[in-house]
Amino acid sequence: MNAAQPIKIAILAMGGEGGGVLADWIVDLGEHNGYIAQTTSVPGVAQRTGATIYYVELFPRERAQADGGRPVLALMPLPGDVDVVLASELMEAGRAVQRGLVTPERTTLLASTHRVYSIAEKSAMGDGRVDSTQLLAHANRAAKRFVRFDMAKAAEESGSVISAVLFGALAGTGVLPFSRAQFEATIERGGVGVKPSLRAFGGAFERAQKEGEPAQESAALSQREPAPTHPAVRALVERVRKDFAAPLQPTLLEGVRRLIDYQDTDYAGTYLDRVKAVQALNVDDGGRLNEAVARHLALWMSYEDTARVASLKTRATRFERVRGESGASDDQLVAINEYMHPRLQEICETLPGGLGRWLMNSGAPRRMVDRMTQKGRVIRTSSLRGYLMLRCVAAASRWRRSTTRFAEENALIEQWLARIAQVAAFNPALALEVAQCQRLVKGYSDTHERGKRNYQLLMDAAQRAGTNLAPATLRELRDAALADEHGKQLKAKLAQYALG
Repeated sequence: MNAAQPIKIAILAMGGEGGGVLADWIVDLGEHNGYIAQTTSVPGVAQRTGATIYYVELFPRERAQADGGRPVLALMPLPGDVDVVLASELMEAGRAVQRGLVTPERTTLLASTHRVYSIAEKSAMGDGRVDSTQLLAHANRAAKRFVRFDMAKAAEESGSVISAVLFGALAGTGVLPFSRAQFEATIERGGVGVKPSLRAFGGAFERAQKEGEPAQESAALSQREPAPTHPAVRALVERVRKDFAAPLQPTLLEGVRRLIDYQDTDYAGTYLDRVKAVQALNVDDGGRLNEAVARHLALWMSYEDTARVASLKTRATRFERVRGESGASDDQLVAINEYMHPRLQEICETLPGGLGRWLMNSGAPRRMVDRMTQKGRVIRTSSLRGYLMLRCVAAASRWRRSTTRFAEENALIEQWLARIAQVAAFNPALALEVAQCQRLVKGYSDTHERGKRNYQLLMDAAQRAGTNLAPATLRELRDAALADEHGKQLKAKLAQYALG
């Protein structure tokens, strides 16, 4: 760093992560060790619980006195003029890179690799997540030195907060002219949560001294070989190993796991039968069509009906996750309220086929149930009564194959697979786009209905266009459908291409 210039540090953090505490620690560290310090912050209110930029400048007091006055310190970081950037989450690191705060000639970047998804990512109808691998690659290219690991996990394991981990990582890089003892003394002067903060600090300090990212943090984590003990499950795993290409096997194994959990081993076997039929088409596209079908078919076959939703909401792992996310201690009670609004249609689809059809087409019974479902209700799954109610709904999965919903979804799946096989014979690239149209069919209740309606519009248009439909056109139509759940953009695109 240039001795004639201040040390310039930018901190990008979200609300509740202790970004202000971290900035105060750095100021206190500087002021107690011969530096003039200044900090400012620009809070945000529209980004993921309020993303805030804290900016700190440190200038040697002796240097200022030798120059005969106090230095003029800046209030905001400028692109290309920052020495250290600390980011509490990977997307925040990406935002720092995008703003030009990180430069390869100067900046040390410290960032946590965990993700807190933005509103745009979570609200996207498709998979709106930003690729973490690309974020890491961009940050690595942009920074002079890039220190990263899962700091949220490190904070949780130490019983502290991520600001203490960032402070320890900052000390471990050695980029600031202060010793470890001086950093630790700063935490001790704070007087709050000293022991867990020092524990988090120490672990991060050791971690930051290792250049690069450890193998266990790599984006390409090695797949654990499944070793099931149940004979039927073991047979499915052996079938995947025997009948399918190696690159496809991880996706298939995850699909098998998901469908056994959703229904049973026979249902998972049907999944493999369907994927094998697509593989038998021998499409020469590097396995992309097989991969797309394997992934989207597993998702479609595990569609979210009321039994599935009830099962997911009453699992022990969910209760553990809620307790962990809320930070509840072992001696604290946690109440979980589920806000539900089942419609008559969902009730009929949950019942065995004959009973469900009778209720849907009945007179007085239908009107009575319809009146009872006009308003939503709150079910407390943390209570015995609420838990047992949802467990009874989850038990309806045993007769799922007999329901009208299963028959409808199964028919759509078969039509989708037949369309893929038909198109693959003359245009493999278009078949791949047809396979990816399954992304429109998701969720439950009104969300599912709207997605299925857009999917049907898209498939009808593709059927009318026949062999004249270009893969890029279908992709554009699908993107329009994913951009607007009500289908207005899709209808406009269909009219544009005279496919409406």
